[in-house]
Amino acid sequence: MANSASTAAGRLLARQLKEIQADKDIPGISCGLVNDNNIFVWEVMLMIADDIPYYGGGFFRAHLTFPPTYPLMPPKLVFQHPIPFHPNIYPSGELCISILHPPEEDKYGYEKASERWNPVQTPQTILLSVYSLFADPNEESPANVEAGKLLREDRQGLNKDFRRRVRKCVRESLGED
Repeated sequence: MANSASTAAGRLLARQLKEIQADKDIPGISCGLVNDNNIFVWEVMLMIADDIPYYGGGFFRAHLTFPPTYPLMPPKLVFQHPIPFHPNIYPSGELCISILHPPEEDKYGYEKASERWNPVQTPQTILLSVYSLFADPNEESPANVEAGKLLREDRQGLNKDFRRRVRKCVRESLGED
């Protein structure tokens, strides 16, 4: 398996990581390597602004894993413990977002090919999209069905279970629970 910066994908990722780390205009996102010898696995920290509904003030850690075929194929983003209670995050921690789905027709017809992975995406655009999902979760086709249902009910004013679960998750992310 190619896991060094000597491959074309490795050189591209090394450059993109350096750019993200140098960019001061990306508030709330921090990146580094899980292991200095493997450019293909990044550790990401999302620090959600206090004014973001539901998840405000949370610190969520994830691993962004790139395939050797990057940028032709998308990376995978998996949240680490504590896993956010979120409609677009499977209970396993894996993120479900269209731009990280392979560049092919959706066999279920939910997504257009134009909504799926495209090599023009960069780690920066991916992480900005992930951050925006914390500001505006999508409950229409949830990866976490329970979170999607509770968010829908919360938005309709039917109950506050979603808020309670998310606030607990935020406290855990801060080491308070």
